[in-house]
Amino acid sequence: MSSRPSSATDTADTSTPAALIWTALALVYLLWGSTYLGIRIAVESLPPLTSAAMRFGAAAGVLALVLRLRHGPGALRVPARRVGSAALVGVLLLAGGNGLVVFAESGPPGSAVPSGVAALLVATVPLLVVVLRTAGGDRPRPWTFVGVALGFAGLVLLVLPRDGVDGVPLAGALTVVVAATSWSVGSYLSGRIRMPADPFVATVYEMVAGAVALAAVAALRGELRDFAPAEVTGRSWAALAYLMVAGSLVAFTAYVWLLAHAPISLVSTYAYVNPAVAVALGALFVAEPVTAQVLLGGAVIVAGVAVVVSMERPRRTAPAAGSGTVVSPDGR
Repeated sequence: MSSRPSSATDTADTSTPAALIWTALALVYLLWGSTYLGIRIAVESLPPLTSAAMRFGAAAGVLALVLRLRHGPGALRVPARRVGSAALVGVLLLAGGNGLVVFAESGPPGSAVPSGVAALLVATVPLLVVVLRTAGGDRPRPWTFVGVALGFAGLVLLVLPRDGVDGVPLAGALTVVVAATSWSVGSYLSGRIRMPADPFVATVYEMVAGAVALAAVAALRGELRDFAPAEVTGRSWAALAYLMVAGSLVAFTAYVWLLAHAPISLVSTYAYVNPAVAVALGALFVAEPVTAQVLLGGAVIVAGVAVVVSMERPRRTAPAAGSGTVVSPDGR
């Protein structure tokens, strides 16, 4: 899930054909929704944090090359302080946010969090951002708090045991909640510290910082020492390539384009469409169970997010000097 840039407005570019807007929105819906399944398949034989580091490092390299070709050698030249801000946000979003999601989806059956459930838990990010905004002195609308309460009630329904049957693995679910919290803090800070003005440039530095942090933690865990590329299946390599291209490059580009051409209230609907896509794909392709508890808890979470998204509107229309656009917690 991506943070809402503070420069976004709820107005659309009326000269843009509706077909283009809906095509871009469909890409964001489907590709970002499918990244949870991509992670699930990648970690079948790839070390979790190593795979995440490879993904963001490669995506950063490709995006940096495109920017240099389009804008010249100085495309990535920004003040060191803004690079540091982007690096901080990148570590929170990609190492803390995405890295912990990848870690939670890895592991043996019974302890790993299903990809669809991970997407539902990550959907709490807009709710957590509202909590951070309130703690920072902002005053969201009353109905926003209703949506937050509804969403967190759905989270409880999703993870609690019921009728003697274990719910979602608690340790894994808490890991995803910590990941969502890290993502929310990064999203919150990205609009309040001085970031590179170009969102694509900011994303390059965020991805580089996230990749370095993930690689460092992977090395401390012994992942790099034990990593044997020859033992990785073609299925996992293909999933990693898909995450790099479809999630981190294509869908992100579509998202940034949408921010400039469509109402933010429409763009933000990905926050409750992605989990539905993730649950459906997980059930279809890796036979993840879709229990009544998952459906009920997920529906309540999505309803809460829908209330928050529909109630909240940006309160300023002038671009903020420090705002940048960030990628989503599954690393899109």
